[in-house]
Amino acid sequence: MIFHSLVYLFFLAAVLGLYWSVPARWRNALLVPASLIFYGWNQPWFLLPFAATTVIDYFVARGIEAAPARSRQLVTVSVLSNLGLLGVFKYFNFFITNVSALLDALHLHVPLPVLHVVLPAGISFYTFQSIGYVVDVARGHVNACRSLRDYLLFVAFFPQLVAGPIQRAGHLLAQIQRPRTISPALVADAIFLLVWGFFKKVVIADNVAITADKVFAVQDPSFPILWTGVLAFCVQIFADFSAYTDIARGSARLLGFDLSPNFNHPYLADSPSDFWRRWHISLSAWIRDYVFIPLGGSRGGEARTILNLTIVFLLTGLWHGASWNFVLWGLYYALLTIIYRLAAAVVPGRVQTLPGLRAGKILLMFLLTNVGWLIFREQNIGRLWHALTLSPAATPAGQWQVAGYLAATVGIFASPLLLHAVWDVLLRERVVRLNPWPSLAWCAATAVAVVLFAGLLVLRSNSSQDFIYFQF
Repeated sequence: MIFHSLVYLFFLAAVLGLYWSVPARWRNALLVPASLIFYGWNQPWFLLPFAATTVIDYFVARGIEAAPARSRQLVTVSVLSNLGLLGVFKYFNFFITNVSALLDALHLHVPLPVLHVVLPAGISFYTFQSIGYVVDVARGHVNACRSLRDYLLFVAFFPQLVAGPIQRAGHLLAQIQRPRTISPALVADAIFLLVWGFFKKVVIADNVAITADKVFAVQDPSFPILWTGVLAFCVQIFADFSAYTDIARGSARLLGFDLSPNFNHPYLADSPSDFWRRWHISLSAWIRDYVFIPLGGSRGGEARTILNLTIVFLLTGLWHGASWNFVLWGLYYALLTIIYRLAAAVVPGRVQTLPGLRAGKILLMFLLTNVGWLIFREQNIGRLWHALTLSPAATPAGQWQVAGYLAATVGIFASPLLLHAVWDVLLRERVVRLNPWPSLAWCAATAVAVVLFAGLLVLRSNSSQDFIYFQF
């Protein structure tokens, strides 16, 4: 079931109606089958690997609490079983294809099996969420969940099941285990998140996707056309993924839950590390806490830190997909992060804080981010290399005009994102203060929501697509 569909809206309305009409003690029991129906709506067999992950980690965590001395072995069981399922469904064919290519190069023609199955939606998200829970139990950060029903709801909670945000047990499971309430203010916030999320998806992301798809379908695009397509994809992927998060958070809020934020205006980042503190925050924090820090973080000297950064960014790239371009994308960010880290060590602090320098750093990082999105989007390594070596000097004037028109169109659709970022910055810097006028703030939010809803009706794309991160 996808968020931007009438089916989901009817489903959400039905769940909300039942949820708030039954006694509080029955609400978790209601959300479990609702979440399973949501996940298995189009592909019921997706529930099989999901059930395996959930049951194994539930009993592993109980075993850790019962026998702390065996926690290391039990955590290993959880990690290997979860990564085993993920490896079979997501990486098996990638491994087999590359082994087959290597054998062919050695003139050894060995037939190898290939799996013809659809990648279960959200498997990377719920796998990491479940592993994180087991590790947190082993570390003593949370107690093992006694109720299989409650743990099943923690992993299956439908607003965030397919594309996050990846939740920690200390945050979401704690909410599952206590009564929830709702208030008019929470309902208003939830509705605004839903409307803003739907607007970003069907008006911004799906409209600029038309430009991105057409450009990347061209066999040999010129320099300006190519980079206009990359810019369109840059806007598309942020609007698309952050829209999912907003709809997830809005849906959860209507049920009395608070999901953690997943984005903080990533295109205002001034360095690679700052970008990853703003983009897909739940994944970045998960890899930091469960991979980077256990590897030693930055405590073992510069060489060890560089190795750890390379490992975590390689893992980040592979998490996104079984393809060499994702490996290169991860290594690209590892290289950027290392270069920025080394530069910060030699550039005097007073130079780094010069007035106006931050704007230049943000612009530079935005350009570097777009290079990263080209690597992310183009799966053909030959075409990727050709795209990276295109020269602007050999471009006919007419191509620049076409690119300018396309870029202007992308800019128009992206303008609400820019306005939202500017507004947030003004609020955070206290240039604008709404606290003295709560009624005015409420009226302004209502007016914006009405405008966004009107935009949904008038400007929505005729060709909608699945959320990009469904494939991960």
